[in-house]
Amino acid sequence: MSQSHQQASLPGCPSCEEPLEPGDLFCGACGYDLSAVPAPPGDRPTVAITVPARSAGAPAAGQVDWPRAAETDSSDLPAPTHRPADLPGVDSGGRPLPTAAPAAVRFDEPDGPASTEDASDDTAGDFELAAPDPRTAEHSAAAPAAGAKVCVACRSGQVDPDGYCENCGHAQPRERDHMEQELGAVAAVSDRGLRHHRNEDAFAVSSTALPDGSPAVVAIVCDGVSSASRPDEASAAAASAANESLLESLPRGTHPQQAMHQAILAASEAVNSLAQEPGRAMEHDQHRHQNAPACTLVGAITASDLLIVGWVGDSRVYWVPEDRSSPPARLTEDDSWAAQMVATGLMSEAEAYADERAHAITGWLGADAYELEPHTASFKPDRPGLVVVCTDGLWNYAEAAADMAAAVPADAYERPLHGARVLVGHALDGGGHDNVTVALLPFAVAARGAGSA
Repeated sequence: MSQSHQQASLPGCPSCEEPLEPGDLFCGACGYDLSAVPAPPGDRPTVAITVPARSAGAPAAGQVDWPRAAETDSSDLPAPTHRPADLPGVDSGGRPLPTAAPAAVRFDEPDGPASTEDASDDTAGDFELAAPDPRTAEHSAAAPAAGAKVCVACRSGQVDPDGYCENCGHAQPRERDHMEQELGAVAAVSDRGLRHHRNEDAFAVSSTALPDGSPAVVAIVCDGVSSASRPDEASAAAASAANESLLESLPRGTHPQQAMHQAILAASEAVNSLAQEPGRAMEHDQHRHQNAPACTLVGAITASDLLIVGWVGDSRVYWVPEDRSSPPARLTEDDSWAAQMVATGLMSEAEAYADERAHAITGWLGADAYELEPHTASFKPDRPGLVVVCTDGLWNYAEAAADMAAAVPADAYERPLHGARVLVGHALDGGGHDNVTVALLPFAVAARGAGSA
């Protein structure tokens, strides 16, 4: 059918919008074929949206006149309710459906199992419920084997070796996300913090006896270098190796300061060995630049009347006297850019630590460390106090010795685990931007007035 008679209704060319004359087959401006323009739809009158009045009971146009359901039957009794089982039929396999109604079932007894009504003893139990009472039914998942870890979300599924629930699939908290340990006179707490996806800190606390039978207490704290590969493994390996070295050398009579030096060397060897494992450097993150695992280390030993500290990196040891009227002190110096600027006199401490490069470390344990320089120091306190061994995840929120002393609770000397928990909470309340680890060692002085070395 020709489209020419339609063109008079077009206001302009569909291509260039040039005005058209009735009967035009092509646009005079651009040559557009007007016969290709589809016919406009037929005009329809505008209809007001109103509901026409109709007589009572009469159906509207297009509606089905459904009969009203009777509320009572001819005997003025309520009309019976029909159930699917009242009507004959077959299932999907062509077998007749049962027509006998099951016994009435109630779920209105909150503390007891479902009960049946109007059922004789010989028919009770012939019909199973379509769904069990959720208040009394056992969980469908198989019960975890004895000794297996149970999911923290559904509390019924077993956790697989990858850390996921076999029932609901929920990822379980990592064991290292929050760790606590109390061992006699020493306690430590480590937490992932609020921003990191895993805890890259590690600690080890232990106690042993010196050759004369006097006790020696040890605390090692390590902080994985996040920019390195497998920092969590590095910190764990360093803490374990240093602790084992001290437990071996101190009972032999090695001087505690020399023992600390040897422990740092042992920790360094343990971290270096991680870089020699083939195919492991890229295991956790394929997009991270491949480099050697690395961490920092700080440790403390209380033995007889000596306090020994050792470190590599920017984790710290603070001294907080039990008598808070005495001044606290920081016992370590950071291996960091800021510390170097202050030591060389190029910047004040406030200026250096305000710089964005302040926390760049200049010393660490790892195969790519420039040169390992273990730092050790020996002190002989003349009064009882508390030794605070921590990563920068804590001291970033209590940097000065006075600030750290103010954060330590008053009863931390008698309750070191409680004190460590409070300090971790202090860091989390401050923002928890990093992993947080702290160990507390109460230091007792048997004879006052022994002087200070």
